[in-house]
Amino acid sequence: MAGENMQKALSLATEIHNDEVRAWKDEGGRVIGYSCVMTPIELIQAAGFLPYRLRALGNVKTEKADSYLSRFNCSFCRSCLELALDGTYDFLDGLVETNGCDHLRGMFENWQYAKKSEYFHYLKIPHVVNEDSLDYFKAEIASFRESLERYSGSRIEAEALVEAAREQEAVRQRIRKIYSMRERAHPAFSGYEGTALVLLSSAIPANRFLELADKIISERERSGITYSGARLMLCGAATDEFDLIKAIESLGAIIVTDSLCYGSRAFSRQIDPSSTRSGAEEIFARAYLVDLLCPRMFENYARRRDYVLSAVDRAKVDGVIAMHNKFCDVHGVDNVQLRIDLENRGIPVLQLEKEYGSVADVGRIKTRVQAFLERIGARERMRA
Repeated sequence: MAGENMQKALSLATEIHNDEVRAWKDEGGRVIGYSCVMTPIELIQAAGFLPYRLRALGNVKTEKADSYLSRFNCSFCRSCLELALDGTYDFLDGLVETNGCDHLRGMFENWQYAKKSEYFHYLKIPHVVNEDSLDYFKAEIASFRESLERYSGSRIEAEALVEAAREQEAVRQRIRKIYSMRERAHPAFSGYEGTALVLLSSAIPANRFLELADKIISERERSGITYSGARLMLCGAATDEFDLIKAIESLGAIIVTDSLCYGSRAFSRQIDPSSTRSGAEEIFARAYLVDLLCPRMFENYARRRDYVLSAVDRAKVDGVIAMHNKFCDVHGVDNVQLRIDLENRGIPVLQLEKEYGSVADVGRIKTRVQAFLERIGARERMRA
């Protein structure tokens, strides 16, 4: 049974316009929405704004969004756009667009066309890593900083940037700690709880998350979850669907780690806060480009594969579910190669294409996951 602090975290994480955001707005604060993990949120916070990572939380309605984006566009992007068009995201004061993929760009551009924000900035991220692309990205980050300063009406001072970097690195450290507690022989958190805490970390002020996370970690430090099924790892695209994770774990399995866009890939980088005092653009360019674990960086596949293999070994994973939303080309292609490489190493893999947030799809997914779990069980029995 989740304690009081975990219950509070789950309540906040499962609501888009949560109480912490309301309190921030009531005090006159402004909120800047972003989507990709390649966005240097330290700059947003240092400018005095609340960085808020967009999510759809399994929203299935896309009637309004479908008049702007076709059914051949990623359903996660359409679900986010729907929430913008129906007023759910009216609490946002600005948006930061990135070229994570063409579907995401289409979402942002139609959002800005239909409901123009006070502040809008397009942060362009290269698709390769070399000295030229780093120089280009440094210039992009400098431009982003200047645009935030114009919007706020004041300069981003060095001390504010160091403090923002300190808090955001502390947030990443807490999430890394939570993931290490998930990976134990007796996990302290379910996959559902772990995902909720990752989502919460990018939806409330950093200091408020740190207060709550410290209490939860302290409460769970000596606890463990009893389970009888397989230890699974989730890999793939935007998966902020609590119902899907609950459905998988309802079959007796436990998700002990992941390599998800809304998961461990969001906090894999480490930044020394003091290094941002001077040359912040250089620090952020390297942290948010060189350390980016995203299949849009096609040439970096080997790093992503090794990242998954390391997690499989560390968390004693019995099987991997590699998911992607329909029409998500970058993750769809990446998952094919990942499945081949993992299976060549004797690691069972279920490659799963799905519609985002589709209630009708849950039954099919559970059937496939159940068959996968039976395959893992049969494999273990043969070994015994």
